[in-house]
Amino acid sequence: MSDCIFCKIIAGEIPNYTIYEDDFALAFLDITPRAKGHTLVIPKMHAENLLQLEESYTEKLLTAVKKTQEKLDKVLQPAGYNVGWNHGQAGGQAVPHLHIHVMPRYNNDGGGNMHSIINNPGSGSVEEVYKLFE
Repeated sequence: MSDCIFCKIIAGEIPNYTIYEDDFALAFLDITPRAKGHTLVIPKMHAENLLQLEESYTEKLLTAVKKTQEKLDKVLQPAGYNVGWNHGQAGGQAVPHLHIHVMPRYNNDGGGNMHSIINNPGSGSVEEVYKLFE
């Protein structure tokens, strides 16, 4: 997609700080990091979100996330990670190209866990929600 900033990064039109790259994915430092070493891993195929990504790319994308964490581990030696992505406007997605955030975590860095993102379980019980899938 020609107007996508991440597609322009993949095409080499916009410089980046590459941490890892293979034929299917590119990982680079976030230019507005939330943690030291905050990295974005993107598929080289344009897909707005995981549901739009070709099935053949999903395993390769997760492999790229693992390889990125291995490099971050070797260089920065963080105490842990938060890894995830924002999906859609309600989920906080700012760039409409799937990107997985790999955020190194350090002891006493002031951050929270995934449960700190939202706390609004809705009015129904877990059992009631489960029944919607039957």
